Amino acid sequence: MSNERIALVTGSNRGIGLEVAKQLSDQGVKVILSGRSQEKLQEVKAAWTGKVAPLDTIELDITKANDRARAAQKIAEQYGRLDILVNNAGVIVEGEWAQNNSETISQDDLQTTFDINLFAQIGLTQELLPLLKKSKAARIVNVSSILGSLAVNADAESGWSAVKPFAYNASKAALNMFTVSLSQSLAETGIKVNSAHPGWVKTDLGTSAAPMEVTDGASTVVDLALIDNDGPNGQFVHLGEAQPW
Repeated sequence: MSNERIALVTGSNRGIGLEVAKQLSDQGVKVILSGRSQEKLQEVKAAWTGKVAPLDTIELDITKANDRARAAQKIAEQYGRLDILVNNAGVIVEGEWAQNNSETISQDDLQTTFDINLFAQIGLTQELLPLLKKSKAARIVNVSSILGSLAVNADAESGWSAVKPFAYNASKAALNMFTVSLSQSLAETGIKVNSAHPGWVKTDLGTSAAPMEVTDGASTVVDLALIDNDGPNGQFVHLGEAQPW
């Protein structure tokens, strides 16, 4: 088995996902870029500035079971294993999202948010687990948010408790539960599973008002993707510090 690590980063055509892919490549990781548009992925590949050129591109809508299966089949046939999975793709679909809450959220917004931010993440991870189990030391990083922390949301003094995109917050809380559950289920395999809070980052989702640059936001994700065997497992992390669930 080659010592070169192979990573799949979802939503890696822009924002945090793209920066994570670049930073992983700078560490010698061979990255498979993925996103819903092959055209955009090819544009990213053509303009690539990372140290190691992207290994491949996969057109992948994570909400579609057929796309998930095709991605797993392609990786299996061409590379035989997967060392790193970064579940980065995610959305906020709520209008007036800073004011939205459990009284006003629509069923459509709830369904769409959970389809992308939770159900598809679980489905893709399950599809790729056989390939991850073939790695010497696989890593799964679920890109979450401090807005998914029940402790932070329950603390009126936290500074975040007033931010109420309910569907987004709830989906990230559920994603964190997936992290905890999967990390325990895979504890004997050597696979480490963690949630990352990148921070409030200047991206299309985070907006230009965010205080952190995308390079800094990606660093937490990259660090968790590259942890040693004595690194954290089943944790929620931001810039090296454990966050409250």
